[in-house]
Amino acid sequence: MMMNKALKSLPSVILCVIGAVSVWSCGSSDDQWSDYKEWRETNQNWLAEQEQSGKYTKVVPTWNKNLYVLMRWINDPETTKDNLTPMLTSQVAVKYKGTLYNGEPFDSTYAMLPDSTVNVTLSSVISGWPIAMEQMHVGDEVELLIPYEAAYGSSSVGKIPPYSALCFRLHLRDIPAYEIKP
Repeated sequence: MMMNKALKSLPSVILCVIGAVSVWSCGSSDDQWSDYKEWRETNQNWLAEQEQSGKYTKVVPTWNKNLYVLMRWINDPETTKDNLTPMLTSQVAVKYKGTLYNGEPFDSTYAMLPDSTVNVTLSSVISGWPIAMEQMHVGDEVELLIPYEAAYGSSSVGKIPPYSALCFRLHLRDIPAYEIKP
């Protein structure tokens, strides 16, 4: 009889445990905002300093006025101005090196064979890349600074903590199978 009563209350206990875990996990996202407060503020302050330095051009896309990136051309853009420019749906061949604001590397194609590239579709990467690529022509190489809102936001990805501003050295090498603009 006691066993029957215990078994009948088991679903209630399980529901209570699930509810408690749900409440705890919901609270942890607020904790993440607090846990990463210093990191987030340091990243934002560094990005603001870079913007004020005058070395970078601020680029705001027409398709989302709440996002932006900072760009500095490494090459002379006059030498590539007649080359193709990718669209948001383009697949591009690029070389890149990604670091956090403090110079800590997190990814690089330069570690591969010396002249190798990676093909990516712009619609499947972080928002900061298409924002920059709309301004670039094949052959351009830029230093690209991306606020966390146009990168991975509040997510942690690999070596990248949440709320991270990202820095890229990005070289647009080609646009394979270039689409004709409508």
